[in-house]
Amino acid sequence: MVFVFVGLAFNKEYSLDRMVNGTKESPILIGESYFKALPKSVRDSLVQPEGKVSININPKDADTTYERSNDQVKLYSGVQKTDGLLPTAKNTIIDIILPLLAYLALFAGLMQLLIDSGAAEGMAKWLSPFFVKVFPSVPKNHPSISYMTLNFAANFLGLDSAATPFGLKAMESLQEINSDKERASDAQIMFLCLHAAGLTLIPTSIIGYRAAAHAASPADVMLPCIVTSFIGTLAALIIVGIRQKVNLLNGMLIAVVFSIIGAMLGLLLYINSLDVIAKNHFTGNFSGVLLLGIIGLILAYAFAKEKRFKEKNTTVFDAFVTGAKHGMQTAVTIFPYVLGMLVAISVFRNSGMFELLSQGITWLFSHAGLSKEITDALPVAMLRPFSSGGSRGFMLDAMNVYGPDSLTGRLSCIFQCSAETTFYVVAVYFGSVKVANTRYTLPTMLLVDLICVIAAIFVALWFF
Repeated sequence: MVFVFVGLAFNKEYSLDRMVNGTKESPILIGESYFKALPKSVRDSLVQPEGKVSININPKDADTTYERSNDQVKLYSGVQKTDGLLPTAKNTIIDIILPLLAYLALFAGLMQLLIDSGAAEGMAKWLSPFFVKVFPSVPKNHPSISYMTLNFAANFLGLDSAATPFGLKAMESLQEINSDKERASDAQIMFLCLHAAGLTLIPTSIIGYRAAAHAASPADVMLPCIVTSFIGTLAALIIVGIRQKVNLLNGMLIAVVFSIIGAMLGLLLYINSLDVIAKNHFTGNFSGVLLLGIIGLILAYAFAKEKRFKEKNTTVFDAFVTGAKHGMQTAVTIFPYVLGMLVAISVFRNSGMFELLSQGITWLFSHAGLSKEITDALPVAMLRPFSSGGSRGFMLDAMNVYGPDSLTGRLSCIFQCSAETTFYVVAVYFGSVKVANTRYTLPTMLLVDLICVIAAIFVALWFF
């Protein structure tokens, strides 16, 4: 805000209304003039019935537009990168909280079935030997183990809509054993950093965007995305593990890591054996089949254990409704945290500071010897921790300008799928349990983001 007011004082900023009321992609007002003060060529154009004229047409920049109203002419140049403060506040409810409320209600209801049927308890007992190595402060067979497992599995399989509800339930469960309710526990920090690393097996959304951009092989970034996100996950485990003095050389931990690597390689070998059409069909349906399969298994197990529900004086459907209500309450709880974070990011983006920092970092990287193809993709990596939608916009723009099969286009896709919206994750997950002191969570997650960026560059150069 100081940066904006200084710009206004030195005439570098003409109007602040766009920061308050402006909407994404709307033209930016940079000045006004009287009609008679304009050059004759512009005046002649503005005599036309529509009263508008575009000049300085540049494919790399927006047109400069004059818009006449009687004797006054407004000058516009460029478009707004994101919504202003008030539209952001409104859209937070419409675009984020309402969809999230629906997702939370659905999956919180399904999780209640897991709890009441005893499935969550069984999962916790089965997975405890591994989780106690990574989360030594979590008691054996604790319910949070099953919720964390479901969160990691949903992320791993690209089921974003399911990952958040499972993750929020995991944070609530971990909060129950947190001795200091306003301070993040070691287990919560470890869980959130591993979650934010974003290990994904099949990045279906990225493949879809590349297919829409007419890439020759839309799924060719899949393996680089997996490798980069896996490096980020290992980095998070090592960094937080060292900080929390976790024994990372434990035999079981090493065995699980290599088992995951083996499963990933096996699936990738199968996918690579398919032709282009079969590959696109498989990747396009994989997440949907898994999601429906998980829901089907939960329901089947719940009805098979219907006696447990009767013992608790409830039914399968009533248990689902109870869980759904709790999910809706969680969505309402996290709304203020999400709102504050998104409004702050809106002001930061529209102030021009992000572009200034982006240009400076790009300049440094270019002088460090990185090719222009790499530096052109960096805005995606820089914006990703702040906004998924914003970084997605840069990714689509990079594919449109440079081509989906260019190094810039492919690297932008890898950046997009190999990290999380860090600030959003911190606000939502800690906001849901009202933890004020997040300790070293944010710096660690940002460090992991940086590692993912560096890894993505090397992986992209290696593959392409």
